[in-house]
Amino acid sequence: MLATEPFIPAAAGNPQLPWISMGPGISKKLLALFPERGEWVTLLRLEPGTRVPLHRHQGEVHGYLLSGGRRIEPEGRVLGPGDYEYEPAGHVDTWGVQGDEPLVSLFFVRGAVEYLAEDGSVLRRETAATNAEEYRHACAVQGLVPLDLRG
Repeated sequence: MLATEPFIPAAAGNPQLPWISMGPGISKKLLALFPERGEWVTLLRLEPGTRVPLHRHQGEVHGYLLSGGRRIEPEGRVLGPGDYEYEPAGHVDTWGVQGDEPLVSLFFVRGAVEYLAEDGSVLRRETAATNAEEYRHACAVQGLVPLDLRG
């Protein structure tokens, strides 16, 4: 980080950073937002047997698997703790937990993530703005004071 860049007053263990449910067996913890660039940093947690729906990345994604196993389709690649994953803009995939341990992974996301129907139509778009709104809502529901996560 350059000395001229703002300090981000957040850490993964901070109680003001709640786990946010994204559906059965999937939750995320937003760590930082860069809204002017459409980027965010998040921890994603999946329970065994859970899959992330088919999705397309509008920008690149960098991921680092902290725990558990991850099977990426359609390639069939399996990642384990300590593995790094790069997904270029335009990449389409789905993935799920490999094994019987929960998966936790750190992601740096650039651009929107579009969740797709079988016919390729967009069901939902995840952006820095939607992540900010979900974080504020989760804090309100849990009685927490939201942190300024903007980088």
